[in-house]
Amino acid sequence: MKWQGGRQSDNFEDKRGMSGGQKFTLGGIGGVIVLIIGFMLGGDPAQLLQQVQDANIGGTQMQQGEIELSPEEAKLTDFSKTVLASTEDVWNKVFADNGLTYQVAVLTVYRGGVETQGCGIGKAAYGPFYCPGDQKVYLDLSFNDELQQKFGAKGEFALAYVIAHEVGHHIQNLLGTLGKTNRLREQMSEKEYNKISIMTELQADFYAGVWAHHVNALSDVKIDYDDILDGMRAAEAVGDDKLQEQAQGYAVPESFTHGTSEQRAKWFKKGYETGDMKAGDTFSDSSLR
Repeated sequence: MKWQGGRQSDNFEDKRGMSGGQKFTLGGIGGVIVLIIGFMLGGDPAQLLQQVQDANIGGTQMQQGEIELSPEEAKLTDFSKTVLASTEDVWNKVFADNGLTYQVAVLTVYRGGVETQGCGIGKAAYGPFYCPGDQKVYLDLSFNDELQQKFGAKGEFALAYVIAHEVGHHIQNLLGTLGKTNRLREQMSEKEYNKISIMTELQADFYAGVWAHHVNALSDVKIDYDDILDGMRAAEAVGDDKLQEQAQGYAVPESFTHGTSEQRAKWFKKGYETGDMKAGDTFSDSSLR
């Protein structure tokens, strides 16, 4: 993967100097996504729920402080800003080709915990997440270590896939998909909604694949098929079945919220192969119902 020297996005917010925590709420789909993404990316469900309950009790105010970046974190920062810029370049063109206008997302990096505008307090334990309330992607860069060490997702492209997946949720927000799924959630049982959640997450994987299809032609980032394989492995690494088997030794399909490893890799690959944002209607796939 070649990205050094590429355009870096200005839609970047650095909150690594913030510390502390406030009340975290699960109101609206934004809060739900925060928790669900934590489940997807390896957080222990019981631990995550306890953290949410603890946060709901109260906390301290966020405080701004000085930050010092290690060479590795500085490199990851430049990498993330360059990948974000490539998503802007790709989706600007793809939206225009479909008669639409793309509105950029902001990437917010933080350490430990972060206050959002619309989704309460996010924590690193939840993993990267997208908040539709403020149209921002939130990322603690230490997650890159988890990708490699905990999930076995090697290569720079694994983190690029994660960023592109979260931008995929932004695409869904712009197209009204997240609003629709949120309304459905209010009308369904948890078991029924889990299937809608899976369709939502697989579509974000698909959109990440669409980005990968166009990235060489439309941006400064250059990838090859080995990078695509890394992306597929990263998608497989965060499949519900694999994460549950790692955490508890067995999988419970009825509780899946993001799809199996096979499904996640499949939809990412489909996006890459088609490059067509209209070909990712996971909600019409009868195999997912």
